[in-house]
Amino acid sequence: MAVYQGARPRSILLAPKGRSVDAPALPRRRVKAAGATRARQRSNHSSFLIGGIVLAFLLAFFSLAQTVAVSATSYDQARLDVDGERLLSRLRDVQSDLNRLGREPAIRKQAIDLGLGQLGDPVIVPAR
Repeated sequence: MAVYQGARPRSILLAPKGRSVDAPALPRRRVKAAGATRARQRSNHSSFLIGGIVLAFLLAFFSLAQTVAVSATSYDQARLDVDGERLLSRLRDVQSDLNRLGREPAIRKQAIDLGLGQLGDPVIVPAR
């Protein structure tokens, strides 16, 4: 009599009907269906596929966020460059005005234009 791994001895008294006592029938072991194994593998593959899709989406979203940040920074830098040029132009205008108007003849002319006249001799008031 051959002994197979996983086989269990069967009692002679409990032999099923229609079988002889000499050839006891062993109960069938449950074997997983091939489809169940494949289905389980498919679920593993689908979880990897979903994980890959999520990872690809996150990487694309990160790349998009970086691109938007760089674009916003470039826009801010261009705006600041324009503001800087405008301020430098205004500074040159103010310096030119100060050089032109800061001298005594220009101040005297502005005062006369506004209706102010030349001061006369000072009046000295005696102290009591």
